[in-house]
Amino acid sequence: MRRPAARQLALVALAGALVSTGAAAPPQDTAAPPKVPVAAGYGGAVASVDADASAAGIAVLRAGGNAVDAAVATAAALGVTEPYSAGIGGGGYFVYYDAASRRVHTIDGRETAPASATATLFQENGVPIPFDQGQTSGRSVGVPGTPATWKSALDAWGTRPLGQLLRPAEKLARDGFTVDATFRAQTELNQDRFKDFPDTRKLFLPGGQLPVVGSTFKNPDLAATYAELARKGTGALYRGPLAQDIVRAVRTPPVDPAATRVVRSGDLTTADLSAYATKRQAPTQVAYRGLDVYSMAPSSSGGTTVGEALNILEGTDLSKLSEAQYLHRYIEASRISFADRGRWVGDPAAEQVPTRELLSQRYADTRACLIRPDRTLTSPLAPGDPRHPAPCATTGQVAPTTYEGENTTHLTVADRWGNVVSYTLTIESTGGSAITVPGRGFLLNNELTDFSFAPAAPGVPDPNLPGPGKRPRSSMSPTIVLKDGRPVLAVGSPGGATIITTVLQTLLGRLDRGLPLVDAIAAPRASQRNQTTTELEPGLWNSPVRTELEALGQGFRQNPEIGAATGVERLADGRWLAAAETTRRGGGSAMVVHPHGKPEGGSTGR
Repeated sequence: MRRPAARQLALVALAGALVSTGAAAPPQDTAAPPKVPVAAGYGGAVASVDADASAAGIAVLRAGGNAVDAAVATAAALGVTEPYSAGIGGGGYFVYYDAASRRVHTIDGRETAPASATATLFQENGVPIPFDQGQTSGRSVGVPGTPATWKSALDAWGTRPLGQLLRPAEKLARDGFTVDATFRAQTELNQDRFKDFPDTRKLFLPGGQLPVVGSTFKNPDLAATYAELARKGTGALYRGPLAQDIVRAVRTPPVDPAATRVVRSGDLTTADLSAYATKRQAPTQVAYRGLDVYSMAPSSSGGTTVGEALNILEGTDLSKLSEAQYLHRYIEASRISFADRGRWVGDPAAEQVPTRELLSQRYADTRACLIRPDRTLTSPLAPGDPRHPAPCATTGQVAPTTYEGENTTHLTVADRWGNVVSYTLTIESTGGSAITVPGRGFLLNNELTDFSFAPAAPGVPDPNLPGPGKRPRSSMSPTIVLKDGRPVLAVGSPGGATIITTVLQTLLGRLDRGLPLVDAIAAPRASQRNQTTTELEPGLWNSPVRTELEALGQGFRQNPEIGAATGVERLADGRWLAAAETTRRGGGSAMVVHPHGKPEGGSTGR
């Protein structure tokens, strides 16, 4: 089904990409293209947090590649410009709509624990170690899944060779990108950790100083690593010298001898890397307002939790409610679905996860009756039992939601044939484990801290304890919405456990409240995760609606920024609209191939 490339990707400093509706960068301009949060046109679209990355994807689409090709090129570029959020040292989830078959496919590229891992991985003398000590350690590093995800996606649906798709990112790493305020702030956030690892310090704190906004940041080691993967394929990360370098960095973390930080070693082996495999599995699917909403099944909890919340809200016409009543019901549906997530969702290879039952409308209806318009449920709320639905029932003991790091990145892509990719990838915390693989130019993940360090509540079954080869539970929620088998929109976000509520609120804003996609993404967010209080961004914290919600019993705490979503939407006239953040994380980058005129068509892109 694959065809040879018609011609090699030509990308001069990432500047041939169209960056907004009606604007194109000068062909020889070496500056980063400007960030534009919304663009509409023909030929395909890309939305990400970074303009250089979006430009890499657009260039692939312009050269005849399809959405999968462009998603890989965009992700590789994000590994350069968003190294604290994503990269080949991490993993993620890839959701793909195939226009030819009108089917949605998924790839689970989540990191895995070493074969030696046990439920007490993060315990010593029967007591969980402090989170920060687990985070900044070899013990937190799972087998990376991102390179294997790229291979799985390209083998199944791509049209261009990996080596060609890595060239823009390789060039970006070698020639450098322009440091912005977000990159400097994220470096500053990690300065104390980074300085304790000589290789990390040398790369991200050159001369011991924070990178200067407006300066050029280069990563020649990562450029060389990308070139190696281009020559040898992604298997080079899982066996051979690169795999050995990863294992060495995990088992003997390269810490400055003068550092006083406690940095525990991990037990990752070359056998763990060579045994890694992605999983092709069926997506989650729920019907909502006559649409079909597809997302990621476990090991991610995103698809089940967003899906359950949508099912809970299905019986209420949110379009006719006041802002306060709409937000109240959204918050309560989130609270209930998170209660069920904590009890039932883990890695299905190691746990009995009732995915089908969690996504049944029958079960959601038994949970929806808990919501009252005049009062608030109390968290932590006890879960229900989706295997034995009972109206308004809660079952067993409550369990609080465990901590997840809030950094990740998301990209959405559509092509001229109607194929769509929604792809969330991560290294977990901002800056991951803080361990840069010496000589390789990329940070290793700390994904294993997404496991529960101990059962979330004594005596309550916890499906998210570590185990051999197990994937930690995730909240990543890459989502694609279809109507009559054709794409309507695709969305996703970073943000740890807030990913679920961000995606849910964005869907409700677009589908129920009628907001344009860019406005649904920009709207101030609330995030309830079965906790005693709901997080509010300043736009809601400072709004009169907070007082109305507090009168219903809702309690709040502030969060200055939740998520950084992107999306694409198919417009009624056949154009693609790309949308990204207007301000969060410095704003996102939305681009289309042809802002004017409809380009020549094609078959399926494969």
